[in-house]
Amino acid sequence: MNTPFGTSTSSGDAPQPDLLWRRANLLALITIFYNLLEGTVSVWFGADDGSCALLGFGIDSFVEVISGAGVWHMIRRQRQEPGAPRDDFERRALRITGGGFYLLTAGLSGSALFNLTTGHRPETTFWGVVISAISILTMWLLIRAKMSVGTLLASPAILADAACTRTCLALSFILLGSSIGYEASGIAGLDAVGGMGIAWFSFREGREAFAAAQGLACGCACGATKK
Repeated sequence: MNTPFGTSTSSGDAPQPDLLWRRANLLALITIFYNLLEGTVSVWFGADDGSCALLGFGIDSFVEVISGAGVWHMIRRQRQEPGAPRDDFERRALRITGGGFYLLTAGLSGSALFNLTTGHRPETTFWGVVISAISILTMWLLIRAKMSVGTLLASPAILADAACTRTCLALSFILLGSSIGYEASGIAGLDAVGGMGIAWFSFREGREAFAAAQGLACGCACGATKK
C-alpha cells in the first residue's frame, strides 16, 4: 500500500522497523512544533479579536505540546526498549497535561458563561475559520500517517496517539462551526458555545491523561494504553 510518506509497501516489501520508528519520531516532533505554532497564532488572534473559542483553542494547543513531549519521549524509549513500562518522565508529563486541561476547562467555562450572560461579541471570528480549516487538514494528514506507522509497527501506543489526534480534529471542527456561524449570523452566543464545546473536550482529555498516568486503559490520552 502507499504510506503517507509516499513509500510503496506490500507484505513482501515492508519498511524496516528502524525506518518506521524514525517516522514515528518525526511525526511526534511535527505534532509538537505544529501545536506550538498553532497555539501562538490562535492565542494572539483570539485575544485581539475577543474570541473565546479561538483563545481556548490556542491554549489547548499549548497543553497538547506537553502531551506531545511525553509521546515523543515514549517513542524514543520504546524504540530502544520495546514493552518497557511507562517511566517517570511520561507519568509526570501526563499529570501536567491533565492539570493543564482541567485549568483550561475551568477558565474557559467561566469565560464562556460570562460572555453568554453579558452578550459579548467578538470583533470577528474570521481567523477562527482560517486556523481551524488549516488545523483540520493538518490533523487529518497526521492521523493517516500515525495510523499507518502504528499499524506497521503493531504499536498500540502510536495508534492511541492517532486517536488523540482525532480529538484535536474534533476541536478544530467545533472552532470552525462556531466561527462560521458567528461570521454568517452575528449571533453573539455562538462563539461562547464553541468555547464551551472546547472546554468539554478539555475536561475529557484531562481525565484521560490522569487515568493514563495511573496506568489505566482509556480512550485516548495520547498513547495512554496500559503498560
